[in-house]
Amino acid sequence: MKALVETATKRTERVFLVGVELKNRQTWEVRDSLNELAQLTTTAGGIVVGEGIQKLEAPHASTYIGKGKAEEFASETQQLNADTVIFDDELAPAQLRNLEQILNCKVLDRTALILDIFAQRARTREGKLQIELALLDYLLPRLTRFWGHLSRQKGGIGMRGEGETQLETDRRRVQERIYKLNQELREVRQQRATQRQGRQRNLWPLASIVGYTNAGKSTLFNALTGAEVLAEDKLFATLDPTTRRLRLDTNQNVLLSDTVGFIRKLPHRLVAAFKATLEEVVQADLLLHVVDTSHPQAEEQILAVNAVLEEIGAGNKPTLMVFNKMDRFTDDSTLLRFRQLFPRAVGISAKSGDGFPALRSEIGLALRPVRRFVELALPHEASAVIARLHSCGEVVEKNYDGPRARFKVRLPPHAMEEFTPYFIRDL
Repeated sequence: MKALVETATKRTERVFLVGVELKNRQTWEVRDSLNELAQLTTTAGGIVVGEGIQKLEAPHASTYIGKGKAEEFASETQQLNADTVIFDDELAPAQLRNLEQILNCKVLDRTALILDIFAQRARTREGKLQIELALLDYLLPRLTRFWGHLSRQKGGIGMRGEGETQLETDRRRVQERIYKLNQELREVRQQRATQRQGRQRNLWPLASIVGYTNAGKSTLFNALTGAEVLAEDKLFATLDPTTRRLRLDTNQNVLLSDTVGFIRKLPHRLVAAFKATLEEVVQADLLLHVVDTSHPQAEEQILAVNAVLEEIGAGNKPTLMVFNKMDRFTDDSTLLRFRQLFPRAVGISAKSGDGFPALRSEIGLALRPVRRFVELALPHEASAVIARLHSCGEVVEKNYDGPRARFKVRLPPHAMEEFTPYFIRDL
């Protein structure tokens, strides 16, 4: 994929946002979603100059918001000198075409905006392939719209990535490209499976950090593992997954994986395209669900993450709730309220490190069933073997009385073979 910034406009795009309050939606839901859309716009490099909300029983087939409201917004966008109008819901190809004619400017929907952000953030070959596939899958039914508007395309938000070059080709060539991308991604998945098998030779458990975008996942990952994953106060700051070793206080080694953040209304095609990346979540022995407790809609964000986990087949995974950004509160009332819903939750501050000892302890407890709890008897003079036992296992109890030293220890399965000569019983 070419450098995405090359197609961006030199001046910041002025964006007008449109939300729709349908019969089954509450006003606060629309308002919160629109605020999130504004954050997404800023992340994509635009500036929000205005917004509007339309109340409807159901979306209009031709313009989604109705022709009258569209003309009203057209007048507002003209006065605000807006370049782009972004809708908070996904629009049909015909609706996009009709709205562009009425508004007389570029029209995008939430899906196109999220895809654009992902296109900007992809760094690895895998991430770029997945984004290009999702972009082309989104653009394919909309190609007719672009044929009539190529003369006024100026790049910018929603017009980035390898998908842009495909707009100048016919539908057949786009479909051929999609087929080729799927083949390449299958190869990537096979490579990932091989890498995963290599890691699993150590039989270390895998824990994946999941959560709503901008909840502090990458900051927590860096603090626990010493990695240098990009951590910014922006939505989708991290896109490509990273896995590092985490050594707990009990000498237990854990593979910790940082994953892409989730969001409400996450496009299904994006979830499908990122199947290879999200396999890290599906294969995990434990999920660390990081929650920004300072966010006013934290509980709704938890539900949104759970919905995506269900969609990718990880809804029943063992999960440890991690309530982040507790340093923003002067009392424990918020943590207590969340603990009523999630009794085993841990409150932390990924930025300051508060709560990390409790978090490490809970991770160890959650992954303890992966280890085998045994009793061993070793010769007193086998100091090297005893040292090795302490380095790779969690020694719970030791007794040096008698002809042999006896140990009750939790061992990773891969270490059992070397201690088989000293085995007494399972505990």
